[in-house]
Amino acid sequence: MFSNHSEFSPPVFLLTGFPGLEKHHLWISLPICSMYLVAITGNCAILFVIKTDQTLHTPMYYFLSMLALSDLGLSFATLPTMLSVLWFNHRVIHFDACLIQMFFIHTFSIAESGILLSMAFDRLVAIQNPLRYTSVLTNGTVIRIGVGVAIRATCFVLPGSILLRHLEYGRINVLSYSFCLHQDVLKVVYSDRRINSVYGLIVMLLSTGVDLLLLVLSYFMILKTVLGVASKEERFKTLSTCISHLCAVLSFYIPMLGLTMIHRYGRHAPCIAYILIANTYLLVPPMTNPIVYSVKTKQIRIRILRKFQKGGEQ
Repeated sequence: MFSNHSEFSPPVFLLTGFPGLEKHHLWISLPICSMYLVAITGNCAILFVIKTDQTLHTPMYYFLSMLALSDLGLSFATLPTMLSVLWFNHRVIHFDACLIQMFFIHTFSIAESGILLSMAFDRLVAIQNPLRYTSVLTNGTVIRIGVGVAIRATCFVLPGSILLRHLEYGRINVLSYSFCLHQDVLKVVYSDRRINSVYGLIVMLLSTGVDLLLLVLSYFMILKTVLGVASKEERFKTLSTCISHLCAVLSFYIPMLGLTMIHRYGRHAPCIAYILIANTYLLVPPMTNPIVYSVKTKQIRIRILRKFQKGGEQ
């Protein structure tokens, strides 16, 4: 039987945990819950420190706050269904709930890509034109960039969610993950999905594809500027300000490109490969970003330690 959202009974989707390991879902949930805990606690700590410390009210830390908000959004978008499957084996998710979750996952993902590009621009200005840094990246400019990143992500993802509502599905549809992704939902469509597939490819190229290209260009210009510095110590000191951002870029883009490639070309890959890459894509960046920035950014590290010391004294 075929069904679309215009009928009285909309299609139902069944989420998938780790096939063949259902008896061990509770144990598998322990490291996953730990990753969520680190992601939520770490990003909240960064937001709290930046908000309460006036000396951190600069463009670099404003962009870091945006990255933390995006990571929190990704974590909270996937947390309910992930734990529902692993803890209670509750696999059913209704059509509208699936589309809403998919919308938020992809919106925060594209927003994170845009924020990482903005942070690269911040580093480029700070290294190439340090004297003009505050005049180029004013508070108004940072706000406009943040709003632009959010609007771009929403405008890219919303049409794809609307298009999915008009396709035909089976009454019961089994998805590959513990959450809803656009590529995965398209795999269970019974009607013609070429428009949605092409639209998804266009969105990927115009968002993360363009962002990645501009990121590479930004770091090429940064490297060119740094190599023009005479002192080796100054070169190292300048490049060290980019290490945290480079780690964030790699932890985000490598799993994302892997997931894209396996959906496009890995039809014969084992299902566990899909699951591991998808979980890495959505769980690792929100967890690693606060760790990297807390360890590598002296100002953040010192202030977090001070907060803990004050809390311990009280």
